[in-house]
Amino acid sequence: MGELVERVDDRDEVLGIVSRGDAIRNGWLHRIATIVCRDGDGRTLVHRRSENTSRFPGHFNWMLGGAVEVAESYERAAARELAEELGVRCRLRFVFKFQCAGTISPYWLALHEAVVTEPVTPDPDEIAWHDWLTEPELVELVRSETFVPDAREAFDRYLAVRPGT
Repeated sequence: MGELVERVDDRDEVLGIVSRGDAIRNGWLHRIATIVCRDGDGRTLVHRRSENTSRFPGHFNWMLGGAVEVAESYERAAARELAEELGVRCRLRFVFKFQCAGTISPYWLALHEAVVTEPVTPDPDEIAWHDWLTEPELVELVRSETFVPDAREAFDRYLAVRPGT
C-alpha cells in the first residue's frame, strides 16, 4: 500500500488513513512537517535535492521534511525527518502551519526552526549538495527556477511572520 498518512480536512482533523500515493493522486489533504535549519551565525541551510528523488529532483530547498506518519505529531515528524536527512537531533521550535495548495497535491504544512550547532551528515539519497547561506543569498536563490515551488510560498509566509520583520 505504500507510505501511510492521515487524510485530513480543512480544519486539519483526521478523516481516515490512506496511502500517500492515493492522497496525492486524489488531491486529498494530508500533513507535511518541515524544518528550517540555522547555524550559530544565523545562516540558513539550503540544499539541492538528489536527482534520484521522486519529487523535484535537482531542485533547491531551504526546508527539510516529509510526510507526517499515522498518529505522529508534526513536531515528532519534523524531529524524525531532521535525524533521517541530516543525522542531527536538536530542539525544534514550531513557527506556523498553513494549508498549501501544493504543486503536486494539497497538504497542511507545519514549519519548524532549529539551530544546528553540530556537524551535519546529509543523506546522499535525499541531498546532493548543501551550504549555509546568508539571507540575501537565500532570497536570490528562492526566486530561481530550480527552487522547489511550494517552498517559495512557505518562504514568503515565513518572512511575513518571523520576529523582527
